[in-house]
Amino acid sequence: MSKMRVMQVVSSGGPFELVERDIPEPGAGQVRVKVEACGVCHSDAMTKEGTWPGIQYPWVPGHEIAGIVDAVGTGVTEWTKGQRVGVGWHGGNCGHCDSCRRGDFVTCQVAFQVPGISYDGGYAEYMVAPAGTLALIPDGLSAVEAAPLMCAGVTTFNALRNSGAQPGDLVVILGVGGLGHLGIQYAAKMGFNTVAIARGNDREQLARRLGAGHYLDSDRQDAVAELKKLGGARVVLATAPDAKAMSAAVDALGVNGNLILLGVPSESLLVPALPLILGRRSITGWPSGSSIDSQDALSFSLLTGIRAMTQAFPLERAAEAYDQMMSGQVRFRAVLRFEH
Repeated sequence: MSKMRVMQVVSSGGPFELVERDIPEPGAGQVRVKVEACGVCHSDAMTKEGTWPGIQYPWVPGHEIAGIVDAVGTGVTEWTKGQRVGVGWHGGNCGHCDSCRRGDFVTCQVAFQVPGISYDGGYAEYMVAPAGTLALIPDGLSAVEAAPLMCAGVTTFNALRNSGAQPGDLVVILGVGGLGHLGIQYAAKMGFNTVAIARGNDREQLARRLGAGHYLDSDRQDAVAELKKLGGARVVLATAPDAKAMSAAVDALGVNGNLILLGVPSESLLVPALPLILGRRSITGWPSGSSIDSQDALSFSLLTGIRAMTQAFPLERAAEAYDQMMSGQVRFRAVLRFEH
């Protein structure tokens, strides 16, 4: 049987290990993908460090996958060998099954199908995925460009397009990092009056080049006061996992404003109730989207020239890519690139 290279995590909190495995065969309703690129996402830490329940080690992380359909299982009619496809973080509560009613989306078997979480992911030369989780990658996007859009891209894109903001509305991107640098681009291309907030002035030039019409240095400026001068935000997209900054952002919302949480802080938010009530303000979270949402994000990115800023690594340097991503040394998305 033919072999493939795989970078697996050997145990909860354990090291990465490069091994050979048999190339998997797709079962009924499944597609085998020859992986060309796989993003290294902060969410990979949940399987690498063992904080996600139910992982059976050794385990293969990776949920920002771009590749080519290599084989299809029985019953698959919508995909054919040779098509360029992405597989990403698709899932969340279906809203109907018993798991969802208990608030336990982790065990939702209807909607939650995430490579690297629900099944072995893209830190491998080949992987198998349910046919319904695939998104078509349009010509014009390379695999390295497409891979980060399968999680970071669809999350920011989908949150903004479902935010209720209209062209011309004041939309704030809190944080200029792996998610934020994409959020700025999507917000600007959707026609929003885009504000970027980060610590320090070293990212102002980049933020403006990405499309921000305003930049606020939270170390030197009272960002809330400045946003109030601009009339208050219709949307604040919180991409940086900073509970204090997220909590403060509520005061920067205008009437009917919405604080959308993408980053996951380790601490709880502390938010006064009265501003929410009087201003009809809201706080919501946004997970990602479906495979169709990812396909929309890919198409919109190609159409408008939006690209993730990436740093590529070969598979054998996955541990280095992961460590640099976790320490914030990568600007802005680390991607494993495969040479078949």
